Amino acid sequence: MRHEDASWRESQRIRLDVNNVFGTHGLMPAELEAEAPRAAAAIAAIQQRQADLGWPLLPDQDVTPFEQFAAEHRDRIDTFVVLGIGGSALGNIAVQTAINGPFYNLLPRERRGWPRLLVLDNSDPELNAGALQILDLRRTMFNVISKSGTTAETMASFLYFRQALVEAVGEDHLGDHIVLTTDPNSGFLRQIGLREGWTMFDLPPKVGGRFSVLTSVGLLSAAMTGVNIRELLAGAAYGRELAANPDPLTNPAALGALINYLCFRKGKPIVVMMPYANRLRDVADWFAQLWAESLGKAIDRNGQPARVGQTPVKALGATDQHSQVQLYMEGPYDKLINFIAVERYAETAPIPTAYPDLEGVSYLGGHTMAELIQAEQQATAIALSEAGQPNITHIFPEINAFTLGQFFMLMEMQTAIAGELFNINAFDQPGVEAGKINTYALLGRRGFEERRAAIAARAQALDARWVV
Repeated sequence: MRHEDASWRESQRIRLDVNNVFGTHGLMPAELEAEAPRAAAAIAAIQQRQADLGWPLLPDQDVTPFEQFAAEHRDRIDTFVVLGIGGSALGNIAVQTAINGPFYNLLPRERRGWPRLLVLDNSDPELNAGALQILDLRRTMFNVISKSGTTAETMASFLYFRQALVEAVGEDHLGDHIVLTTDPNSGFLRQIGLREGWTMFDLPPKVGGRFSVLTSVGLLSAAMTGVNIRELLAGAAYGRELAANPDPLTNPAALGALINYLCFRKGKPIVVMMPYANRLRDVADWFAQLWAESLGKAIDRNGQPARVGQTPVKALGATDQHSQVQLYMEGPYDKLINFIAVERYAETAPIPTAYPDLEGVSYLGGHTMAELIQAEQQATAIALSEAGQPNITHIFPEINAFTLGQFFMLMEMQTAIAGELFNINAFDQPGVEAGKINTYALLGRRGFEERRAAIAARAQALDARWVV
């Protein structure tokens, strides 16, 4: 396998260019050097916690069960549907579009060779009902993903499609169309799987949802759509190696964390992730959850008020040069822009020569679409830098399973190291839990009566004059 070749791995290394972060409204090299000892300590702290965190060890897992399952079921299934939300969906989507491309599901089956992937990650009734209009349930498999089996959105979709399957294939055949990904030992979804005798894949208990793309959560759907999951994990292992470098100024994960931390401290509460590749647009979506849910915290690890965390914004180059970049150029100095550049696209798409008398068009002829989008990325980075807006660039040699896995691990390590710098717990999400509890109360779940009463009292106290 090519990922076993050291020289090939090095050729696929994602590089981080931070030159454009320096300037009047950005950082100075001396600031990075002054905080380097703290960042080095953060690297060491995460390295010591790898077994406890769980996700850093995921590149070492055996993926044979996922490959065998995919080989067994691929020919009888036309559509593999993921029922999950947040970390149980965003990584699946990111892998799919990055590796198989944005039009994979539209290809004829004989060209795909594998089932198409549909990820239903919302309780929107029209989304769920609409899926039934395009699915042949007799040739559809649903992967229900929930660690606890209490995720309201996921479990509601499960009940909805379970009933549709009962009507389409009969209750005795549900096990041919439903596979569960859940906690290995406990939870309501585990109870259902045991009661029904359905296939279940274990979700590592220590790994939180936003760090789970390289677990059964993301690997099963990737295998079902023909992604080389061994290369994905090999890339993650390489990213882990790069992130273990004890020197934070040459460690891309630590340097990224340090820059984000210092920018936040200097009044930049917004971080933009802007890939210049449609295949990576959903990676920006995945990053947004990872960064927001991990670092947005009200208190630090000493119980003191913190209120830290950058707000992640998703953008797409070159599309958002024509929407958001005006704000980035001439708006407030409150952002750090992350570009993702690609050196070698899978297709170059030559631009034909035509209309030689029209300079505004003819200059494009003889170039390629790849050259154009690369020039647009470089031009935007230069313009922002000259406008005093700090930006950094993650440089992908090319987009493949190895570089994608590498980027996943680097961003997860960057997030963990940033958590150390902010002195917060990057691995809980109390703000999310509060919304879940209110949902349970509003829908009348037993055990939440007191909270339901408090919500009712609050509603009664609201002033009707302010509903206009």
